Parts: sequence; structure tokens; C-alpha cells
Amino acid sequence: MTTGGKGAATAVGAVAILLWSCLALVTSLSRAIPTFEALAITFAIGAVTLSLCFLPRQGFGGIARSFRLWPARAWALAIIGIFAYHALYFVAFRLAPVGPVTVINYLWPLAIVLFAGLLPGGDSRLGWPQLAGGLIGFAATVLLVGTGSLTETAGAPAPLLGYAAALACAVLWGLYSVLNNRIAAPGSEPMIGVCAAIAVLGALGHVATGETFVMPDGRAALALLALGIGPVGAAFAAWDHATKKGNIALLGALSYATPPLSMILLVVAGEAEPSWRLLVATLLVVAGAALAAMPARRR
Repeated sequence: MTTGGKGAATAVGAVAILLWSCLALVTSLSRAIPTFEALAITFAIGAVTLSLCFLPRQGFGGIARSFRLWPARAWALAIIGIFAYHALYFVAFRLAPVGPVTVINYLWPLAIVLFAGLLPGGDSRLGWPQLAGGLIGFAATVLLVGTGSLTETAGAPAPLLGYAAALACAVLWGLYSVLNNRIAAPGSEPMIGVCAAIAVLGALGHVATGETFVMPDGRAALALLALGIGPVGAAFAAWDHATKKGNIALLGALSYATPPLSMILLVVAGEAEPSWRLLVATLLVVAGAALAAMPARRR
């Protein structure tokens, strides 16, 4: 791939990053909807959104051909990775305060940088900047979780479990992004099938766990629609393309624009309380990523 092509793919990934800066806000607005019901609805909308994007250009035949070109491991990685990430993400927002969960979850760009250097098959190296960045990012998590309330509080049924789910989200998404880069299955059209499969898994999970169906009110319905079209639909196709064709280490570094943007939106919307601890933790996360994005020196 040419440098220009790689740069263009990285720019497409930046669009996904901007869309994800709205993810925490719209997810917090849909907290009344049970986890698997929210998964089923948003990913069904995402599948329809991607179909409308790809059909005019590729047609049914082109989309079917692209489905056949994906190896089984690419399908398994995408469906399991994205489904597990979002199940944990929705759980985190339903169990713990929105602000800390958002910052902890946004350790995933740091996880991308670390996994890009650790996992074989790439051209990134792991050196002292990446390790120091990881420690700084971990310090942000300790600041939020270690000094916060880990007991049951009003509006946050089980903060410790919510924080653990958010941290698992960060690790899982970093791992998925780097493995997707290593597999590099051709085309992003199969993300239509991935979203549809996750919608079905969400519906099955809704029935299997005995969740009570909740009819979304106006605010929740708009939040679910926005999730399905943007952060779930368009963003996943953009990220799939970017992680395969773009600069994965640079994408990890660019992703650190997301925590401050996300927190600003949450505070402005009244979904998170401004505090010095939240501000310092966000700055630590961004600083850790900036350090981790520095090139590692060869011995």
C-alpha cells in the first residue's frame, strides 16, 4: 500500500474516533433499556445503515462476494469481539457512574499501542515510552477507582463491577483492533453481516437472560437511533477499514482525542459531574497515550 493510501485509511479511522466521542453520551441517555435489548436494537439499526451505504455502490452481488472473501477467523473475531465489547460497555454504564466508566473505557487507545508492540506480525515496537505510557494510564484508573466509592450508591448499583467491565472493554477493544490489523481480511462490506449477527445474539441474550422488554421513550429511542447510525453503524465500517489499511499505532495515538471530547460532552449535557479527579484522570489518560505513541528506540 502507498503512503497516501495508508494516510487516507488512517483519516477514515479518525472519523470513527470522532463518532465514538459521542458514544458515552448517547449510551448514558439509553440506560433505561436493558443491555441485550439495547444491543439488538442498535446493531439492527447499524446493519440497515451499512446496507444503505454499501448497496448503491456494490449491489447485492458485490456484497455477497465480499462476504465470501472473509475467512472464518475474521468473522469470528469481529462477531465475538464486537459483541463482547458492547455487552460489557452497556453493563458498565448501567452499574457505575458515567464519568469514571468513560475514562476507564478510554484506556483502549493505550491498549492498542501496547498490543501493537507486543503481538507478532506488525512493525511497531514496544519500548520504554510505551511502558511508561501504560503506567500513567493505569494511574488514571487507580485515581478513579481506588479512591472512589466501591460500594453500592444511588444511581450506581455496583460501581466496582461497572469499573471492571469498563477496564475489560478497554483491553478487549485494543486486542480486537490489533488482531483485525493482523488478519487484514479484504473489504468492510461484511460488517453488515457482523452487525446483523450481533443483533440476533442480542435478541437471543435478551430472551435467555429473562430481561424485561422496555419500550423506549422518546429520548431513549433517539439515543438508540443515533447509536445505531453513527458509533455502531458507520463508525465500525470506518474502523474496520482503518485498522486493516491504516497506521495502527497512529490510530491508537489519535484515539486519545476521544476522552476529553467525550467528557466535555457528558459534562455539558449534565450526565457527569465536573470534578478535579475526573479532570486529572482524563489528562493522565491523554498524557499516557501521547507518551506511548512515541517511537520505541532499537537496542
